[in-house]
Amino acid sequence: MSRIAQTFARLKAEGKTAFMPFVTIGFPDLDTTAELVPALLDAGANLIELGVPFSDPIAEGPTIQRSSFKALENGITLQKCFETARAIRAKTDAPLLFMGYYNPVFSYGVERYAAECAANGIDGLIIPDLPPEEAAEAQEACRKAGLDLPCFVAPTSTEDRIKAAVTSASGFIYCVSLAGVTGARSALPEYLPTFIGKVRSQTDLPLVLGFGISKPEHFAAVRPLVDGVIVGSALIDVLEKAPAEERTAQAVSFVKTLLNENQNKS
Repeated sequence: MSRIAQTFARLKAEGKTAFMPFVTIGFPDLDTTAELVPALLDAGANLIELGVPFSDPIAEGPTIQRSSFKALENGITLQKCFETARAIRAKTDAPLLFMGYYNPVFSYGVERYAAECAANGIDGLIIPDLPPEEAAEAQEACRKAGLDLPCFVAPTSTEDRIKAAVTSASGFIYCVSLAGVTGARSALPEYLPTFIGKVRSQTDLPLVLGFGISKPEHFAAVRPLVDGVIVGSALIDVLEKAPAEERTAQAVSFVKTLLNENQNKS
């Protein structure tokens, strides 16, 4: 059983919802990433989604786009992402996933990329622009390397599309909460229970919800529906606005607010 599967199984047994913050590697700088990730895990995060900076992050809203561009300006390369993963892995047993677009994976070599990820402590790959119909090479490379490869479904996904995603995926299903790009929202869509129920009927894999979740009340609303929650843009917003010396502390405070107001509620 993979580290990701073990984590979801343990949390389910404990009646808890997994929390997976998204952190762009190298934003606002590489030292912040190295300090922030262990601090988020200490604050209650269960898995970490490490964003690999890319020049054309098509699924991202303005906040994560800015973080990616800033990281690239800071000189973040794939090699530095691997080094960062290795350094974080030395400090934790929590699941680590790379979230990155397919172009760098393809350019690096799919099998080589997966093997390098595994060698540096990564447990899974999230590739938002890789549809199930084109994922065979990546699936095989991940299988050989012992990595999970989650797939995406959206509220606009047809029954056939959901079936293709759940058949292809391993680790979990990434459920996109809304049509559009990433970014904090003031409210979540009313159709989420119906959407999640439709996906749940087709798979036993854990369902993880992302896009738009930014407030404790959002977390409270979706906890009964899914096995995990991803928060990215709202956390990046905190890092972007905080003074340099307070970035980690403010990010930890934000996470604790989300978690402490929800995880202890039955």
